[in-house]
Amino acid sequence: MKFLPLIWKNVWRRKVRTTFTILIIFISLVLYAFLMTVRTAFSLGVEVAGADRLMMLHKVSLIQLLPIAYLDDIRATPNVALASHATWFGGTYQDAANQFAVIAVDPEPYLKIFPEFRVPPEQVQAWLADRQGALVGRDTAERFGWKVGDRVPIQATIWQPKEGRTWYFNVSGIYDGAPEVDKTNFLFRYDYFDENRRGAYGQVGWYMIKIDDPSRSAETAARLDSQFANSSAETKTSTEKAFLQGFVNQIGNINAMVVAIVGAVFFTLFFLVTANTMAQSVRERTGELAVLKTLGFSSGQVIGLVLGEALLLAVVGGGLGLGLMSVLVQRGSFNNAFLPVFVFTARDIAIGAALCLVLGLLAGALPAATAVRLRIVDALRRN
Repeated sequence: MKFLPLIWKNVWRRKVRTTFTILIIFISLVLYAFLMTVRTAFSLGVEVAGADRLMMLHKVSLIQLLPIAYLDDIRATPNVALASHATWFGGTYQDAANQFAVIAVDPEPYLKIFPEFRVPPEQVQAWLADRQGALVGRDTAERFGWKVGDRVPIQATIWQPKEGRTWYFNVSGIYDGAPEVDKTNFLFRYDYFDENRRGAYGQVGWYMIKIDDPSRSAETAARLDSQFANSSAETKTSTEKAFLQGFVNQIGNINAMVVAIVGAVFFTLFFLVTANTMAQSVRERTGELAVLKTLGFSSGQVIGLVLGEALLLAVVGGGLGLGLMSVLVQRGSFNNAFLPVFVFTARDIAIGAALCLVLGLLAGALPAATAVRLRIVDALRRN
């Protein structure tokens, strides 16, 4: 630590070069943090998926509807503890840019199947007592300034009401949850929806099924699908995790793409630029390094000074990048209808910090080795 003032002065000897080097490291870490949050956003649903939950869809596609009459047969199936349904509604608030997940559900069983949604009991009771009631995620409520008791108009995009094009809902409650839980949903009552839509009565989008024994999930899924085989609406049942992973895989191998981009960014922007900066710095100060050796500085101390400069650049630039992205992600600056939950996890922050230190050391390793190999006489003659 006693050499920190000397390292600091050496780093800022070329202010413009140092500023641009720190800026490049800062940009590298911002890109890293953003890509990590995107990767996490795609996989969050997979990570929090319940091992004891199954998803039943129409065998053809997600947009095909299933009869609500299936519900009794599903509940009577062995190993099924609880079953409910949901229907994608779509819709927008005020204008087309304000889109979020609006879903018609059966309130009581839905909240039992998804206990990660935390709702005050009195708000649950208010939802059950109001046919036009809606349960709104904390993030969406804060985004639009909604509070319990507000009346919210939703413009229909798929399901038209019997009169006009606007559906009206009362905010009965606001649900919360852990950081990885999607808090952007707008949930309203299926009975009100089915009674007031134009057509497709008694049809639902998909079924959520909670089972007693997760180890028998494949067996239970096969039994459920066999019950509706050769019917007009055949089904395809899988674990919630498999369903969500399949949805993510439709886009591509997100992890591989993110790792490839992050690797390219760190190698070209971070590593090469920092290594070049340190090499220039050592070349410019060969005479000074020779004087330090003459004064009795050991090889280890010379290496420490050079590596210290590289680490200082990495820590300052990387720390600013990680800190800025942590604040922006925490504020929900990147949330949108397609990827509603961005989280910059503690693990990714730790990995980013470790990468800063490792790449800082690697970038300073060759210049440090060059400095150690300097012969005092040759260095003084060169200057």
